Amino acid sequence: MNNLLPLLPLLFLVGCASPLPRLQTAEKVDLARFMGPWYVIAHIPTFIETEAYNAIEDYTLRPDGSIDTVFTFNKGAFDGPPKRYNPRGFVTDTVNNSTWGMRFIWPFKAEYLITHLDAAYTRTVIGRNQRDYVWIMARTPEMPEADYSALVADLKAQGYDLSKLRKVPQRWPAKP
Repeated sequence: MNNLLPLLPLLFLVGCASPLPRLQTAEKVDLARFMGPWYVIAHIPTFIETEAYNAIEDYTLRPDGSIDTVFTFNKGAFDGPPKRYNPRGFVTDTVNNSTWGMRFIWPFKAEYLITHLDAAYTRTVIGRNQRDYVWIMARTPEMPEADYSALVADLKAQGYDLSKLRKVPQRWPAKP
């Protein structure tokens, strides 16, 4: 339990009301295709990831329908100390599969909305109705600038404060 104490402020993410209209979520998410690693390209970070480098979210669908999540990053620098968190996702909208609860500490679940997902399952945006946190993610550690700019423009139109948006430094060895 002691290693979970830094996550207690996340409990406040669960029930906060928002005066903004509800976000639209992705029309249909094929959970099997969504699984696997996603590089965090940019975010409005939670307190645990304000200094994240090489951040990756990796999802695995469990037989019971829940989603094992492994969130890893280096803190403060590319060679900074590795951090790892293992929240569990629960699909709450089983028609579209785009609304989840993400549980860091039992029994609380934070809102997790897949608000954008391209047809190729190469780019996604995870948001919250409160517009307090957001994650732009891709299957590769880099995203074409035009794609990134379009996603950021969409976030602005949805009411996000872009002054809080942080690009996550990503640097990986080239593949042979």
